[in-house]
Amino acid sequence: MISPSLHPAPIRAVCQPRSRWAYGLTPRAINLLLAGFLGLIPGFWDPRLAYSMLAWDFFVLLFAFLDGLRLPRPADLTATRTWSNAPALDSETEIELTIENHGKQIVECRLVDDLPPALVAHPATHLLTAFPRVPASLRYRVQPHERGDWQTSWLYIRYRSGLGLAERWARAPLIQTVRIYPALRTGEEQQIFLARSRQIDLQLRQARLRGLGRDFESLREYREGDDLRDICWTATARRGGLITRQYQTERSQAVWIVLDCGRLMRSRVAIPSPATESSSMKGTGFSPYVNPAHGAWALAPEGRPGGNQMRDPVPPHTKLDYACTTAVALAQLALFSGDRVGLLAYGHGIQQRLLPGRGAAHLRQLIESLALVRAESGEADHLRATATLNRLQPRRSLILWITDLAETAMRPEVIDGAVQLLRRHVLLFVAMAQPEVESIARARPKSVDQMFRAAAAQEMAARRELLLARLHEHGALTLDLNPEALTASVLNQYLTVKERAMV
Repeated sequence: MISPSLHPAPIRAVCQPRSRWAYGLTPRAINLLLAGFLGLIPGFWDPRLAYSMLAWDFFVLLFAFLDGLRLPRPADLTATRTWSNAPALDSETEIELTIENHGKQIVECRLVDDLPPALVAHPATHLLTAFPRVPASLRYRVQPHERGDWQTSWLYIRYRSGLGLAERWARAPLIQTVRIYPALRTGEEQQIFLARSRQIDLQLRQARLRGLGRDFESLREYREGDDLRDICWTATARRGGLITRQYQTERSQAVWIVLDCGRLMRSRVAIPSPATESSSMKGTGFSPYVNPAHGAWALAPEGRPGGNQMRDPVPPHTKLDYACTTAVALAQLALFSGDRVGLLAYGHGIQQRLLPGRGAAHLRQLIESLALVRAESGEADHLRATATLNRLQPRRSLILWITDLAETAMRPEVIDGAVQLLRRHVLLFVAMAQPEVESIARARPKSVDQMFRAAAAQEMAARRELLLARLHEHGALTLDLNPEALTASVLNQYLTVKERAMV
């Protein structure tokens, strides 16, 4: 779960008039004015009776004017927005709006919270009754669908009294910057990997291998055949005899997460729906991939109308969003296992760089960095990222590189960069596949156009498989995965590397 320290801070502001003449008639007052036209009916027989319509409309406008004067001023209302949890992808965020009425009249409020498009496509209207000097609150939920820093806007308020003939218009400057974080795995899903990591750590502790690795374990007397570089000269001077250092396998390794932020990671990936996939296979030969229909619900207080308004469907995430989610999950697991985690996100240049570290503060810094990673429209400079990583990490480490392979006639530059890293590091190279392409390649064509599409998709898949096979021959661990299976596969592969002590 996200630490409470990542929650956006509550913001409180005094309401202001929306304009110089921030008044208006309510639908009730307008309907009463229209009802005055009924006085024209007896005017057909006696024209003097038509004046009843004017008298009726006069009294309606008079009562509406007096009703508007009795309403509290906008300065008598104070609005507060509170976030119950940090906004993150694939999770609902609950927002609480509080209105404090310092006037003397009970007012019925209509609230419109102007949030950025990354949180909600179309702001909903919420109803709230505010009693004098008693804070009134309501809660509603949104589902973020894009990472990064976003700025909220004003809270717009229309309020009226119980008579409901006139209303005033106000707004509160609840303007703040909200950071939306990558999606996080639930505690139940993470427990499986944490339990396996704990078991691997116990096995490694029971099978301590002396003489391997470079972690200092103890001192002992020099024996024939020991490496002269391992002699501890300070201990030798104290004891008057040769003393050598004894080492053990390293328990804490550096784990680098390298994210490609080039144009290939901008593509959005829709999650397949099994029901629609099986039904639409008939007659087309292709399995469709539909957008996830996760709606964001606006919840009004219990017993109030206007709640449970369904939002627009959340658009599918980009490949980079899935990569950031996997990076957070791997960082949590690696830090729990005692490893140090670093981050390198690059596009045409280096976007985010975080040296390996441990602890909760380091994990928070990594999550903050991942929230700011953006996919670029141009090609990523893979060789620059390789040179930067070799300079920052001269010692052997485990590198998770999440990228995609460009469909070019020549060998992609990312493969050349990966080969350079293999000279010093253990590389887990992950290529993110496109589910739509795999669906077309597996489908049985039923027309000439579908046949050419299937042949092109199969050629692309064969080329990817050949490139990854050649990279595997150089010693890399390679994965070609659909985005929805990325996190679990990467965590399992990391635990396998730990279990075999490959670093």
